[in-house]
Amino acid sequence: MPTPSALIAGASIAGPALAYWLERYGWRTTIVERAPAPRTGGQNVDVNGAGLQVIRRMGLEDQVRAAHTGESGLEFVGARGQVLARFPVGDPSGMSLTSEVEILRGDLAELLVSNTSASTDYRFGDRIVALQQEGDAALVTFEQGSAERFDLVVAADGIGSDTRRLAFGDEPVVTSLGLEATWATIDRTGSDTDWWRWFNTPGGTISLRPDRHGTMRVLITRTLARGEKRNAASGRTPEEQRALLRQTFSGGGWETDRVLRALEDVEDLYFEEVGQVHAARWSNGPVVLVGDAAHCPSPMTGMGTTLAVVGAYVLAGEIAKHTALCDGLAAYERIMRPWVSQTQKLPPGVPRIANPTSRAGVAVLQAAVRVAGTRIVRGIAARTSPGRTPAQTFALPNYAHLE
Repeated sequence: MPTPSALIAGASIAGPALAYWLERYGWRTTIVERAPAPRTGGQNVDVNGAGLQVIRRMGLEDQVRAAHTGESGLEFVGARGQVLARFPVGDPSGMSLTSEVEILRGDLAELLVSNTSASTDYRFGDRIVALQQEGDAALVTFEQGSAERFDLVVAADGIGSDTRRLAFGDEPVVTSLGLEATWATIDRTGSDTDWWRWFNTPGGTISLRPDRHGTMRVLITRTLARGEKRNAASGRTPEEQRALLRQTFSGGGWETDRVLRALEDVEDLYFEEVGQVHAARWSNGPVVLVGDAAHCPSPMTGMGTTLAVVGAYVLAGEIAKHTALCDGLAAYERIMRPWVSQTQKLPPGVPRIANPTSRAGVAVLQAAVRVAGTRIVRGIAARTSPGRTPAQTFALPNYAHLE
């Protein structure tokens, strides 16, 4: 039997993780990435529960833990920099948003790429521009002009996946959550700490998070006005985005103006509308979706990376488990979709409840945060917390016997 071949679009998290497992099951893997080199930027991501189990089965747990950002926990701060509430990592109340294993998206991607580069053909600076099904396989045309045949094509290229569009058409799959997010890396100053500091101001939030490289990671969320055109961020230039952020947040207090000044010189400014992907189907012939391209849960859940690595593991395992590729793809979706649906369910009012648009709304939210941070409330939360996160509710299959 000839060695089966898989083409994976996207060299971030899900793509290299899938290549790792497919290679273990005897596949030849190729990853195409439109960026000219591995993308090392990005914010903190969580790996926990079933996701950490997969990382452990890959033999990468020690490396992932060694790349921990060192974040101490979450602090909510006021306009003068005063701490309103503090939730350290591992807080028994369950109200800390800092995970036991926090790693930068770029650091995790770099680990996955380096551990697959010897067995996977990486093609940077190229992308898929056409797909055509030929029998049980797919003929793929690349931007650079070549065409090749693959037994499997995988869209692992994110929430706005071009590969998904080529394979499934313009099926409406992205649901806006009414926010735009902007990410960047800025210099660390003496006022910065090892805590994730979160500041609310009318119109959005500004966060500063430490990394292990001596810099700070900025996350700015901007609440979209009612009636504002959706997905407008995709048509803006970085200069236009900087101007919009200045217009929205200048003079907002805390470290706002310092952050806005720092954004003028950054090279890794990235912004997009925050949303979820609800795809009616995850496969079409020999093409399959994985990670955010299939089921982005939004950053609000903290589960995107865990779903990506677990989805890659299950997809590869089910392909190896079944004789017919179509049966493996169907089993992958059958196993993953209920957990994904559970994870994508946001609490009522989220995310707008955490992003008030008026000064009165910010004042009410900050008062609630102060109460939530008291010893009494945290103690009650610790006693009533269910104790298991969504990442810990998934029963991870074991495919070791198939390797």
